[in-house]
Amino acid sequence: MSVSRTTRPENYDAASNDGYGLGVPLELLVQDPEVVAELRQLDDQEREDFALRALKIGVLALKQARGQIDAETVRNEGRQLVTTLQGRLDAHSQVLKEAVDAQLRHYFDPDSGRLHERLQRLLKQDGELEQVLKKHLGEQDSELVRTLSAHLGEESPLLRHLDPEDSKGLLCLLRQTVDDQLNRQRERILVEFSLDHKDGALSRFIRELTDRHGEMAGDLAKKIDVAVGEFSLDNEESALSRLVKNVHTAQKTIQDQFSLDEEQSALSRLKRILEATQESINSQLTLDDDQSALARLRKELTEILQEQQKSSREFQQEVTTALQAMQIRKEQAARGTLHGIEFEQSLMSFIDHEFKATDDMVTATGNTTGRIKNCKVGDITLELGPESAAPGARITIEAKDKQKYQLAQAREEITMARDNRDAQVGLFVFARSNAPENLESLTRIGNDVFVVWDPEDTMTDLYLKTAITLAKALCVRARQHNESHSADFLEIDKAILEVEKQISAMDDVETWVRTIASNSEKILKKIATMRKSLLSQSEVLRERTESLKVIAEG
Repeated sequence: MSVSRTTRPENYDAASNDGYGLGVPLELLVQDPEVVAELRQLDDQEREDFALRALKIGVLALKQARGQIDAETVRNEGRQLVTTLQGRLDAHSQVLKEAVDAQLRHYFDPDSGRLHERLQRLLKQDGELEQVLKKHLGEQDSELVRTLSAHLGEESPLLRHLDPEDSKGLLCLLRQTVDDQLNRQRERILVEFSLDHKDGALSRFIRELTDRHGEMAGDLAKKIDVAVGEFSLDNEESALSRLVKNVHTAQKTIQDQFSLDEEQSALSRLKRILEATQESINSQLTLDDDQSALARLRKELTEILQEQQKSSREFQQEVTTALQAMQIRKEQAARGTLHGIEFEQSLMSFIDHEFKATDDMVTATGNTTGRIKNCKVGDITLELGPESAAPGARITIEAKDKQKYQLAQAREEITMARDNRDAQVGLFVFARSNAPENLESLTRIGNDVFVVWDPEDTMTDLYLKTAITLAKALCVRARQHNESHSADFLEIDKAILEVEKQISAMDDVETWVRTIASNSEKILKKIATMRKSLLSQSEVLRERTESLKVIAEG
């Protein structure tokens, strides 16, 4: 089939034409069935224009393949990359702010924060700190009072031992010991100086003197009488009498020092020191005196708590103001004309990121016309790559963030989008803020899939990923439709039904979340079951589509 014929001008010089002058005469014979089928649908003039545009697109594609990158394309891609990055950063910033705000409220909220509650329990009247201090340092029945009473009180072992009236006390034992020692020493001395005791020192001394110096007996007898007189208790001036007096004086001094009746005694002074110490401890651990250590500690802790509450309130006000400003900006953006475009760009960025590592081709087509003249319906086109089970199959994706847009309108628009983009399967993405009421998070009607997605809520990403997987499975089923693969398609149909069932169950989970206090255990069990089922069915879809790809390649 002849596509285009260009007549050479009379003054055409092929040698001097550089490709940018009058033009290049070209006559082509098109034999490719798909291209021939497209060209035959157009009249002569439209056919020539279409062929020239197709040729230009092919030349540009070949230039890019050889590394000749169009500067305008680079700028457009750069702007799109910056927009995508800004959207991701804003979403991450929002999530981070919400998490920080939640954690700060959890600990520092003046009404319900855990730190405020703990400090209140610790510092309030009759609180934990006061109870502990009273228990260990209080004026009555505390550990300190009981310990001091046990060791220094009236019934303590120390005072009982120091009591002069106690027969087993220290003073009585000391008095008895001194008396016993004095008596023993006196008896021993008397025995040594008694002439009735032949082995005594005096008897032996007399015998020795008598034996050696008989002539001095008279003088010696006098001296002995003097010595005996020194050890006589009848003579108050004798050495023994003076010794007994000194012992009695020492005994009296000891008794005076350990007597509580004498104010200047050592025991009385010790008692006064202990009482003063106890009084000082009680004065420092009482809350009645503002200058006590415990009162000052309580005052400092109260001031710290009040300062913390003030800081918490100021921070909460700042966060609230920032959130209100963000909400106002969000509402203004929602009312503006660019909100729908932002939603479409967010969807394009998400899909482009998901299929970056695959050979599937994602194209933004919202600003270009399709098969239907002057029709731009179909925002994104996803074409399965050559390594998939249905190479070349197309999924048209329509993004809609518009109020009061119903499911019936969406069905009509996605049908038109499939025709306009020559796609086998349609995927319609509602913004959650403007989705129709009572619409499930994921719904399939024939070869069209309808999903609800919020770019700012990562929990809804599972819905969108599942919807794309479901649409790809529908492409495979639509492309390979012979009887030899009927068993595989039964498995795919079962997996699709199970995915729809689990998505419906996730809507139930969303309802339970609103009453999470009473349904937390039910939610955890249901999420575990749903996750296991979704993973299993996704694996079935992947295995079946891969097996169909292997069979098709064979």
